[in-house]
Amino acid sequence: MNSSTTLAAAAATLAAAALAASPASAGEGSGNAKEKCYGVALKGQNDCKAGPGTSCAGTSTVDYQGNAWKLVKKGSCIAMGGTLQPHAGNAAPKPTGNM
Repeated sequence: MNSSTTLAAAAATLAAAALAASPASAGEGSGNAKEKCYGVALKGQNDCKAGPGTSCAGTSTVDYQGNAWKLVKKGSCIAMGGTLQPHAGNAAPKPTGNM
């Protein structure tokens, strides 16, 4: 595993831990706003539907699947290397570190 893959995996793990520790249903006004972040979930750890052939949470078939999303803190997706829209492929995200 190279250093960029390790960094991406660490960022995805931290995002998952942060998500697990906070309520996903928090409203916009509560300071806990969330957004869908595509391409950062590890295999089987997406939050919901990941395109054709999947039904809901935990159904992504590869790490960083471009049409699989996780709920993350609003404004942090791009910094962790994800996108706000589904995309093709499953390249490891390239975090910018500005979370």
